[in-house]
Amino acid sequence: MQTVQAIGIFLIFAVCVALMMTRKLPTILALPIMAIGISLVAGIPLMGGEFSIAADVLEAGAMRMSTAIAGLFFGGIFGKLLTKVGITRTIIRKAAELAGDKPLPIALAFLVVCSIIFAASNGLGMVILVGTIIIPIMISAGVDPLTAGTVLLFSNGIGVTFSVGTLGVYIDTLGLPLETVTSYSWLCGIPLMVVAVAWIVFSINYGKKTRKAWAMPVTDDGSEKNVRAVALISPIVPVVLVFALKMPLVPAIIIGILVTLVLSTPKNPVQVVAASCVEGIQDTAGAAGLMIGIGMTLKAVMAPQVAEVLQPVISAVIPQGKIMFILIFGLLSVLAIYRGPLNVWGLGSGIVALLAASGMNPVAAMVALRLDSNVQAVCDPTNSHNVWVSDFTKVDVNEYLKKTILWIMASTFAGLIVASFIVSL
Repeated sequence: MQTVQAIGIFLIFAVCVALMMTRKLPTILALPIMAIGISLVAGIPLMGGEFSIAADVLEAGAMRMSTAIAGLFFGGIFGKLLTKVGITRTIIRKAAELAGDKPLPIALAFLVVCSIIFAASNGLGMVILVGTIIIPIMISAGVDPLTAGTVLLFSNGIGVTFSVGTLGVYIDTLGLPLETVTSYSWLCGIPLMVVAVAWIVFSINYGKKTRKAWAMPVTDDGSEKNVRAVALISPIVPVVLVFALKMPLVPAIIIGILVTLVLSTPKNPVQVVAASCVEGIQDTAGAAGLMIGIGMTLKAVMAPQVAEVLQPVISAVIPQGKIMFILIFGLLSVLAIYRGPLNVWGLGSGIVALLAASGMNPVAAMVALRLDSNVQAVCDPTNSHNVWVSDFTKVDVNEYLKKTILWIMASTFAGLIVASFIVSL
């Protein structure tokens, strides 16, 4: 009976992946459907008993990622505030001025400053805001559209690695303390930084050159005027508080908001903060919906009935030793794209939780998932920001996947090799 149930559960996984890959079913709907389907196959009752679909999978699951959702909302508010007071645009302008009009310096300058911006706040809204400014500047300086778009994707991937708003995903998924999650961010971020720089240098030195005029968007939000220089430190305030002082996510972001207001002194600060709250939550509502689905999936796969069915299978695939750890999570890192089983924003949250529950070191599971998530952050054609960059640069979204996948996999292997000597397996 357990064999039949295990086959049924993996079949549900496969069907959901296929539907998400073919874009027949959005992830925000696929995850709750998958959670309910897995629960039914495992024999979990709809209501009543010690563990039920209604009370535990749906109700408790919806609240499972509350830490991550709160961090996400506050991060969105902070990012919107940085935009409204003009800090984001000022940082980009300063970078462009310092780099001049040479393709390589300007691309590397934007990689650095945009990574800092995305560490403070990310999401589709921020990607669009930053992208509409930097991509035309880079193309006008002679960077081809594919490279310009990839600089934006690389910087988003690096920023997300250190983003205080997304660390809660790993805290809630694996039950790890914030200090543990932050302490391994460098291990996941540095390989991606090195590969990003190498890819940009290679692409600009050996790729095709282009120079064209690009009509810059006109804005009337009052943020065109540069803010004072001291206010430009605002984006890194929450990052420093979380990583250096080990402050919890939400208080760190609130302090960042207050510092931004003090240093930038906007007119009508109350109205600016109120508008940032509304718009920031709107911008992150989609990701919050995904986290609710992730929470339901976690509760389903961690249910006693499901764990009993899947644990023998999961235990058999837990990497034994350094070599298998590197090979399994390195070669299978492609499964992080298309919302696959190693994608923390898809099926990966449930899989990695099962691996930890079956005896794998949760820290090793977290590091492996975060390194594999670099593949998803930069390459995944189903990412909303990849789709937008593709449309804005008029380059097919699959071209970004083809041009970057091997490079990002190389960074993943490098991180896994280092992790195998640092983390207890």
